[in-house]
Amino acid sequence: MSQIVVSHGYGASEDSVWFPYLTEQLAAAGHRVTVPRLPDTAAPRLEPWRRTFGEAVLAAGPAESTALVGHSIGAVNVLRFLEQHDPSTHGVFAGVLLVAASAHEVGYDELAEFFEGGFDWERIRRSARQFRVLQAMDDPVNQPDPIEHVRLFVEGLGATAVVTPTGAHFGATPDDHVEVPEIVRLVTDLLA
Repeated sequence: MSQIVVSHGYGASEDSVWFPYLTEQLAAAGHRVTVPRLPDTAAPRLEPWRRTFGEAVLAAGPAESTALVGHSIGAVNVLRFLEQHDPSTHGVFAGVLLVAASAHEVGYDELAEFFEGGFDWERIRRSARQFRVLQAMDDPVNQPDPIEHVRLFVEGLGATAVVTPTGAHFGATPDDHVEVPEIVRLVTDLLA
């Protein structure tokens, strides 16, 4: 059985957006999905988010059979966790999926600390076997150029990208329950 640990986004929780759908679909395939509730979701702070996510990841099981998934600022939280992860001590993760992720600040002052200093791409890259990115061209958060974010992830992480013409932010509010089969497919590929 593989483990999937998901970092939710701003204002979200464990039962937001496509998380229930992902959990149901992957549980049916014999996997376990954990979506830890990150503190103060309406006012995220990097260190408490990174620490809470990291505790859930380390409790999930061996890195080699664990995939990490992040949505929106949750994807940035995953990257910040990986910057501090020591693969020689705790292993290399099976893979990482970044959904509707921003590669740099996009105008939300309350989230600015998540982007300070840029990313240590090399250190992040060493922490997982593979990286995937899912981005929609009509994403209202990553405008004016969603492809710029994708390009930075592809260049920095060697990520494989899937870009869809529609999909917006792949769910944006806690009650926005959506089914996104592409996310299930991408996570399943990471665990193969």
